[in-house]
This record gives sequence, structure tokens and C-alpha cells, in this order.
Amino acid sequence: MRDLPMLKGFRVLDITQFVAGPTCTRILAELGAEVIKLELAPFGDRGRSAGDKSRDPALKKSSKSTYYFQHNHSKKSLAVDIKQEQGRALVHALIPKIDVMVENFAPGVMARSGLGYEELSKINRNLIMCSISLAGQTGPLSGKPGFDYMGAAYAGITAAIGEADRGPAQLPFAISDSATGVTAAMAIGFALLHRERTGEGQHIDCSLVDTYFNMHEVNIPKSSLRGKQFVPQRAGSLHPDGGPTGVFRCKGDEFVSIMVIPHQWPQMVKAMQMPELAQDERFSDPRARRDNNVALKEIIEAWLGRFPSRDAAISALEAERVPCAPVLSLHEAMAHPHLRARGTVRRVQDDDIGEFDIPGLAAKFSRWTPATELVADRLGEHNDDILRDMLGMTEAEIRQLYAKKVLVCDPLLSSVRQAKKAS
Repeated sequence: MRDLPMLKGFRVLDITQFVAGPTCTRILAELGAEVIKLELAPFGDRGRSAGDKSRDPALKKSSKSTYYFQHNHSKKSLAVDIKQEQGRALVHALIPKIDVMVENFAPGVMARSGLGYEELSKINRNLIMCSISLAGQTGPLSGKPGFDYMGAAYAGITAAIGEADRGPAQLPFAISDSATGVTAAMAIGFALLHRERTGEGQHIDCSLVDTYFNMHEVNIPKSSLRGKQFVPQRAGSLHPDGGPTGVFRCKGDEFVSIMVIPHQWPQMVKAMQMPELAQDERFSDPRARRDNNVALKEIIEAWLGRFPSRDAAISALEAERVPCAPVLSLHEAMAHPHLRARGTVRRVQDDDIGEFDIPGLAAKFSRWTPATELVADRLGEHNDDILRDMLGMTEAEIRQLYAKKVLVCDPLLSSVRQAKKAS
């Protein structure tokens, strides 16, 4: 099944780092595209220094890490100093052989490096270039660099997270980095389809702020229509719209997530075996339950606390088809048989780091199965192959680029190169 086309035959030049851009290109790589990850000398993707490294003292200088592996497996590493004219010339020479280019630097950086869309599209008019940034390529904020959490702040997301009597809370995950990576991969797929039909390349502009803003489920129209009188409130573990919807304590540090929409309230009352709640004016309609959600939470948590276990409480809720789930720790989620069975948690093996888990591809295809063995390159591991096979460069020309530090590579690879040269 893996021989079926999907994105096979498409070549992607990946000039990205950290999460958003690498997520996009990793998806393309998994689906069959040849992804050449152009890493900037001397360090490459900054994600190589994050996560866990090999515990083998002999490999302590390896450029691999669990963080880098997760976001960049299935790609080929080409490490180039594009600040040097020869480095930029290498990129220009590759462009005619590339279908898609993805970059996630602050707007203007690529153009100043001679690698902007206007210049590159003259070299390859069929090129699809995707730029990922904090706030986009246009608009008052377009020149501002920043990370995921800045995007959440600008999009009105951070202001809605936290306890009612405290300031906004910090998101612990780079949600928009991953979501924007998925958005970019989707957009590239559509742009490739458009190119197949018309022959036209194009520039795609994806931003973390735009992605975050699209995550507002219901409040944008409300705020627009009601004006200043409508202000989304922070409600901590409770959903501000009532429900009851939120995270509720069972016993100790065990919690249950419950989401009850208006027509399911009778089911909740029945599950709790408290018919009196249906007659209580504090909970008589959705607005009343919203206004009294703290009192309702206390009642629900007292009821949950009577069960011998979290699983028993969930069974009682599920018997009446009340939407609920255990609030699993990361270790519990990783061990869950459902996530293991679907490949959502994927076990990988790396020569330097050993065995560990990473997330699997979120989408499942009936005509394609993901690879069972994944590989992440050391920094610059494919330098020689790419320049020789794609640009026809000789060994002598490649050695000269290393001598000038236009090309760099992992110290362990450098040792191998020296040994070969000596022999």
C-alpha cells in the first residue's frame, strides 16, 4: 500500500525550525513527498537543542534530539550557510527542481536573504511557497516576530483562559504552532491541486494569529453584535456557558470532564438520581445553570465523591449517555489501548537516542499506511547526496564548500568524513 502515489514525486524545500513549519513539512514527508530540510549553519534547526539527547557519552555531541526527531523525521538534512553568497547560490540552484518551499521566518527575512517569493518565482514560476509567521505577511503586525504564545495573546485566546478571580493563565502547549502546521499542509495540498489544473504556482500566507482567531467557537459574532456589553469571562475549570460543562473532581486527584448541552440536562439529572434538581429554580434553564454553575459544580462533585472510583462514576454517567471522559495524565493517555491501537502513540527507534514514543499522524487513510520505521537525520547528513544527485556537483566541489563552511554537518558525521578523506 505504501507504493501508492499520495505525494510521491513532489519535492519540498523546508527552511523552517521549531514546530509550525516543521509540522507542515513532516506531514508532507510522511505522505510521500521528498522533503529536503535546509538547515541554517552553524546550528541547524534550533529544535535540535531541545528535548532529550542520547545518554551514550560517545554520542553526546550528536545533533539529534527527541524534539527534533518528533517534528522532523522522514526528511533529508542539508546544512548551508545562506549568509554566504555561495550558500544562497546553492538554494537558487535547487529552486528549479523544487515543487514547494516552506519557510517560517519573520516577514522580510527571506526577501532580504534573496530568497523571497518574488525572486524565487522568477527562477521557477511553478513554485508554491508557503510562509508561516506570527501575524502574516501583510497588516500592521506583519513585521513583528514572535512565537505561539504571542499569537494566542493577540487573538484574544489567552484573555479567556484562567480562574475568574485571577489574571489570564499561560497555555502550556503551542497549540497554534501545530494547528498552523496542519493548516499550511492542507493549503499546500490545495495549491498543488490548483497547479495541476492550471499550471500556476502561488504564495501561501499562514499565520499563528489567524489560526488562533479561528478557534473562537461562538464569541466572535456575539461580541460583534452586542458590543462592549458582552465580555467573555474566565471560568477556570468550568465552561463559562454553564451546561454543566467543565472538569469535576472525583476523589483525590482524579477528575472527570463532563459536557452537558441543554437537551441533555434531563439525562444528567437521571444519572445523578436527583430529580429535585429538575425542579430547582437555580438550574431550571441553561441561563440559570450558567449563572449558578459554581453551586452546581459543588453538587456534582459531592455526588462524584461518593463513587469508589473514577471509572465507576463514568459508568453511571455513560449509562444515561451523558458525554464524559476521564481526565487522563499524559502517562495514562500514552498507555491507553485506543491511542496505541490507532497509532496515535507511535513507538520509534533511533540509533543515537534509543526507543521512545512520538505522536502518530492524525489523519488516517484507507489507501495508505504510515511507515513502520522512521528516521531523523543528523545535521547535514544528506549534504553530499543532495548536491551530487540534484546539482551534479563533484566531490572536490563539495569538499571546497565544507572548507569554506558554506556546508556544515554534525560533528559525528564530520569525523566520518575526515576518516574517509584520510583513507
